[in-house]
Amino acid sequence: MEALIALLPGDGIGPDVTNSAREVLDAVARKFDHKFHFDEQLIGGIAIDQTGDPLPAATIDCCNSADAVFLGAVGGPKWSDPNATVRPEQGLLKLRATLNVFANLRPVKIYPELVGASPLRPEILAGVDLIVVRELTGGIYFGKKSRDADSASDLCVYTVAEIERIVRMAAKLAGERRGRLCSVDKANVLETSRLWRDVTNRLMRDEFSAIELETLLVDAAAMHLLSRPSDFDVIVTENMFGDILTDEASMLTGSLGMLPSASLGDSSKGLYEPIHGSAPDIAGLGIANPCAAIASAALLLRHSLGLEREAVAVEKAIERAITNGARTADIVARGESQISTSEMTAEIIGGLG
Repeated sequence: MEALIALLPGDGIGPDVTNSAREVLDAVARKFDHKFHFDEQLIGGIAIDQTGDPLPAATIDCCNSADAVFLGAVGGPKWSDPNATVRPEQGLLKLRATLNVFANLRPVKIYPELVGASPLRPEILAGVDLIVVRELTGGIYFGKKSRDADSASDLCVYTVAEIERIVRMAAKLAGERRGRLCSVDKANVLETSRLWRDVTNRLMRDEFSAIELETLLVDAAAMHLLSRPSDFDVIVTENMFGDILTDEASMLTGSLGMLPSASLGDSSKGLYEPIHGSAPDIAGLGIANPCAAIASAALLLRHSLGLEREAVAVEKAIERAITNGARTADIVARGESQISTSEMTAEIIGGLG
């Protein structure tokens, strides 16, 4: 296979972990006889500094012509003023809308060797293997905004079509896994959530009756995610709830540095990124955990390029490195040796066989 991958390293540790993902993809190409071409472009704070735009036209053109897009991270203290008219996060939101990637998949799987890195008791973490499917292009993040001297507002809007397409994708995913879907809303308070629940119930009844459906209010879901995480299979929810719950779920693994994500739409083109932030305090120090970025590259192989065997090989190589004791600073326990970003990357590449 020959494919073009747009690389958007971004800010902070984004370039560090993006380089790791690229090295792994290059290794996959050599091992499985593929040709991956990379086109690196600007996004986020560095794009603001160099062009005045968090998502320059050249970046958009590159992403539109690529087979898949890989993103490192955006943002940092330099651009953190929430009142600024131009901010790094605007580039990410615009990119999602431009690519029409409406579904964000965030798998959460516990490596037994890393149970000690989580603040939760080991018995609670046993058997955790879930995916959160977050609606990505609607809701309060994209609604009309206003502000004056005395008030501010953010409009949350969802259409039936937006809810149907995200729930349908989540239900299909549940059907490929353990057959359980949990829909999270706030239907006791919000009208958008009441629509979300009505549409979800109808769709599941009419199209996915074989899937077991559980419905939880978002506050209850936040509690159950920490008290009984192994009970969940696939969780589907709206944009802001999904943003919060997936960051909470990262604590099950003990580190944001272990969790990948894939943002998908109706086409095979997707946007792939680790869920961690830009971590500017450790940028360039060579100690960032590349596992989330490399696992995101595995999702890219699976969902955009259709290379399941290669994706599994990368995921197993990550697992093999962890099993063999490879630990970056964020997941190292007392008495364990700490390795660098490049050393962890090399361990994973070595595990590809």
